[in-house]
Amino acid sequence: MSISEKLTGLSLRDNVPIAMVGLGHAATHWIGATFYMLLPFLANSLGLSYAETGLLVSVMHVGSLLANFGSGPLVDMTGRRVLFQVTAVTVGAIALAGLGGFGGIDGLGSLAWLAAMVAIMGVMANLWHPPALSYLSERYPRTRGYALSIHALGASLGDTLAPLVAGVVLIRMSWQDTASVAAIPALCVAVLLALAIGPSARRAMHGTSNPGLGFRTYFFSLAGVLRNRIILSICIMSGLRSMTQSGLTVFLPLYLANVAGAGPAMMGAVMAALQAGGLVATPLAGILSDRIGRRPVVMAGLTASTMIICSLSFLGDGIAFVAGITLLGFALFAIRPVVQSWMMDLTPKNMAGSATSLMFGTQSGFNILMPVTGGLVADAFGLTAVFYLLGVTMLLSNAVVFFLPKESDR
Repeated sequence: MSISEKLTGLSLRDNVPIAMVGLGHAATHWIGATFYMLLPFLANSLGLSYAETGLLVSVMHVGSLLANFGSGPLVDMTGRRVLFQVTAVTVGAIALAGLGGFGGIDGLGSLAWLAAMVAIMGVMANLWHPPALSYLSERYPRTRGYALSIHALGASLGDTLAPLVAGVVLIRMSWQDTASVAAIPALCVAVLLALAIGPSARRAMHGTSNPGLGFRTYFFSLAGVLRNRIILSICIMSGLRSMTQSGLTVFLPLYLANVAGAGPAMMGAVMAALQAGGLVATPLAGILSDRIGRRPVVMAGLTASTMIICSLSFLGDGIAFVAGITLLGFALFAIRPVVQSWMMDLTPKNMAGSATSLMFGTQSGFNILMPVTGGLVADAFGLTAVFYLLGVTMLLSNAVVFFLPKESDR
């Protein structure tokens, strides 16, 4: 009996769809993490201020927010979960490759092209989550925390590998060429995902009495979700946590490049260290939350993240700083699947896609604010001050969880 089977009761065959969806999630985060690694070089080539750079990132989050109006309802009403997952990875990879065409366009047209590609990446990142989370949540209801932790582990994997690879490639290639090259692995994953879980999903859904919802039934069910105060509170808490994560992914590379004087390879190593902690902690947190409940795991992760973020500015830019970043990743990213599992626990299974859109839509709304707000703070007070701002957002997320009723946990 394997370790996974002992801990979760799932056989190796049961784990294959989980692993494949996790790999697809890795591809979507590979795309986003590559963009963030390219951001300092892109900004320097265009002469953008911190606020202007943050505004460009906000374009991505605006695209993600707009996608929420259609992604969840489409998933719940059509039941085409695998199709939407494959589409998200494929089109996101094409948009990343499209950044490589930036160099051949001049003037305002170049900025419009750049913004369009970034917005498409935001749309596709959001399109991924409703079908993926609802697919795993419905197929593995008894081990939901574990299944979604492997899904989140894929995100950490993509976020870890992309900075390392992009950092090395940037030494020899322009940022435009790096974007084009980085799109190739994501396209390969999209093909593999379609071949691996497409037939598996059809077998799993065979004989299902409700693969999709009718129009009236859907909106009646949606009203019930929107009336649930606990669900809305979890969305707000998730939005604040994601807002902090977004701020780190935008301003940590800028801090490393412009304050610490790090080169591309060092930047990639530090950004990978942020994710490496999550690689270890994510499955452990998911399994633990299946056993003791979601609330205590989330509360512990949020509290630790708040304390570590506030201490970063005192650690210098050496080994202690990298160690702090690794610990931050351990706490911050470990709770991501636990929050998602908590949301799925409280949501009817036929509304999982829309509940996911509601949560990620809230996150996108909060994420739109952070890049510009953080950019204004950095322009006025320096990049170090942004870390204190991120500490405040984590403290607020702690407060939301603290005031949730204990019976909201499973």
